[in-house]
Amino acid sequence: MSLIFSPIKEFFKKGDVILLGLCLAASGFGLVLIFSATQYLGGPLGEPRWMRFIFVQLVAIILGTVAYMLLTFVDFQLFVEKRWKPLLAFNVLFILLLLTPLGEDYNSGNLNWLVISRIIPKFPMDVQPNEIVKISFILLLALQIVKIQDRELDISSIPSILQIGGHTVFMLGLIAAICGDFGMCVIYMMIFVSMAWASGVKLRWFVLVGGGIILAAVIFWLFFLPETRWWTDYRIMRFRVVFDHSLDVRGRGWQQTRSVLAIGSGKLFGQGYLHGIQTQSLSSDALPARHTDFIYAVCGEELGLVGCMALLILLSLIVLRCVWVGRHASSPFNAYVCMGMAGMLLAQITFNVGMCLFVLPVMGLTLPFISYGGSSIITLFAAMGIVSSVKARPMPSWLRDRSPV
Repeated sequence: MSLIFSPIKEFFKKGDVILLGLCLAASGFGLVLIFSATQYLGGPLGEPRWMRFIFVQLVAIILGTVAYMLLTFVDFQLFVEKRWKPLLAFNVLFILLLLTPLGEDYNSGNLNWLVISRIIPKFPMDVQPNEIVKISFILLLALQIVKIQDRELDISSIPSILQIGGHTVFMLGLIAAICGDFGMCVIYMMIFVSMAWASGVKLRWFVLVGGGIILAAVIFWLFFLPETRWWTDYRIMRFRVVFDHSLDVRGRGWQQTRSVLAIGSGKLFGQGYLHGIQTQSLSSDALPARHTDFIYAVCGEELGLVGCMALLILLSLIVLRCVWVGRHASSPFNAYVCMGMAGMLLAQITFNVGMCLFVLPVMGLTLPFISYGGSSIITLFAAMGIVSSVKARPMPSWLRDRSPV
């Protein structure tokens, strides 16, 4: 028994119990919303399908908690320094697996899923390589930044920017070419931005690159798209409907129109748990993807502004905890990893909520810890377990006393 309880006792002594508590609270909030958002689903012979969603999510939370605790004891800086080549190969090969018969797009247009049940019958969940590779990408990028700084090179110099930028562009290109998931590409880009900023990359690079991207997009939009069929391409329409909500209400703007109506109808305190008109509707014209991409709208409709604010405060505390651990990290590598994790969460929260509020385009991004998704939940807990491992390796007292607060 001591073999079991001793590591648990050690975890509560060194691990980040506060972060784990926040993650469990957010996941519990998500379970409550998923239960409501799946009540309308019926299975064969009247079997309630919501039970499967709750079961998968609950199992994923349990497995994620175990992963969180185990990863707390891993020294990731040492691991990545010795195994960075296999880790990079894993990133590439894992995404390339989507080109095998295991890959599936589920009619979404994005080849994102590995259907494990095709080789392991009755396997309860699919796996999304993009989600898992985010973690190893953060670890590798942190090591790359540290190696540049160890050689006493200016992180803002052109050779340094080409190195870390080249790594990021390579991953973005791989995901765009294989998966076609531009929403996930945005998340990887925001991870890069947060880690580059934390490492000391000068503001001029962000202004130069960001301004160049915006300028190129405007030129492409104004001078090329109107003359081609791409002006009505579904990706372009996702952006156009954000600027003109009346443009394609029954088409590309339909999902977000239903979302805004659901959130607005909730007002301050909501219509009541399990009583949301759209959330509980059997109509095909009701709120779409209500247990995944648009679960924030479910919260708005049934729990109102108060529920939405409680949810956002809870998720914000997780992000801030990652930043706090990063600021007290024992090494630059660990600090950059924590900032990458915080940037990942913040970007995904921002884009999902913005999508639900109809101020950002639909990108197929779920709300961290809240939306349904077994592989996503396990990956998020694993990511936070890495942050916990940083917390478990504090800065030595003699060095901490000389560090800025």
